[in-house]
Amino acid sequence: MSLSRKQIDSFNRDGSIIARGLLEDEDLRPLIDELCDWVDARARELFAEEEITDLHEDQPFETRFGLLYGQSKRMDEEMDIMHARGRAMFDFLHNPKLLDAVQSFTGPEIVCNPIQHLRAKPPERFDPNTGPSLYVVPWHQDAGVMMPEAEGSNIVTCWLPLGDATSEMGCMEALPGVHRDGYLRHQAEGGTTIATNVMPDLLQDVDPRSLDCAKGDVIFLSRFTPHRSTPNRSDKCRWSLDLRYQTAGHHTGRTAHPEFVVRSPSKPSTVMHDIQEWRQQWIDAFENPRGTAAHRTE
Repeated sequence: MSLSRKQIDSFNRDGSIIARGLLEDEDLRPLIDELCDWVDARARELFAEEEITDLHEDQPFETRFGLLYGQSKRMDEEMDIMHARGRAMFDFLHNPKLLDAVQSFTGPEIVCNPIQHLRAKPPERFDPNTGPSLYVVPWHQDAGVMMPEAEGSNIVTCWLPLGDATSEMGCMEALPGVHRDGYLRHQAEGGTTIATNVMPDLLQDVDPRSLDCAKGDVIFLSRFTPHRSTPNRSDKCRWSLDLRYQTAGHHTGRTAHPEFVVRSPSKPSTVMHDIQEWRQQWIDAFENPRGTAAHRTE
């Protein structure tokens, strides 16, 4: 379903919206099942290597990863979209309900941007890192991980939970309206480009908006909206997908990684349906790196 005029107006005003109930359980269940299988296989690898001692086989999707991660920080190695390259994930990137909403921003010719991630944010007690990490990140814009050449590209972020994402669980917070300032210069946090953040003196004094959401909701975010991730103080993992789509023909902001067409009424033959081709493109990107995949700090 396309987004309403009211929703688009809210997005243009605030730089983010939450589309409640956009997806149903049937949209997410194959993906969750695939992730459960991945977690189980990874746990058994680490068990065989004596990295972990308890497989926690009786635990549900919401808690098992955290209990395993608490035993070994290697649990999340190779778990991201471009490394796992699962069938259900590839199919979900083409989800028609999601693309119908995305089309409200991009128009009907849609490309899946290569900047995309899967996160299983563990409870803070299993990840007490006080510095920048993959799970607790400072104020930043998505434009900060894109090349300057993508400044004029029409790219929208789709952030969606695979379960609840409450304030207690470390849901996203955003600064409403600040996207109208465009790109704000970023700096490397702690001498690393794993996490870059907006230079503090460039941030407006705006009250953060907590983007609490539930399974089936989708957050649409401008690439210029400052947002951050807070600690997960619950006993569950905050599973989420961080996807980006764009108008076909626009610069992706990351030339080292492959984009692909997911919708094209004018040229339907260009839509990628071959999962082996998608997988091979990512393999080639890592084995024969070309182009740029750096965070932007100038």
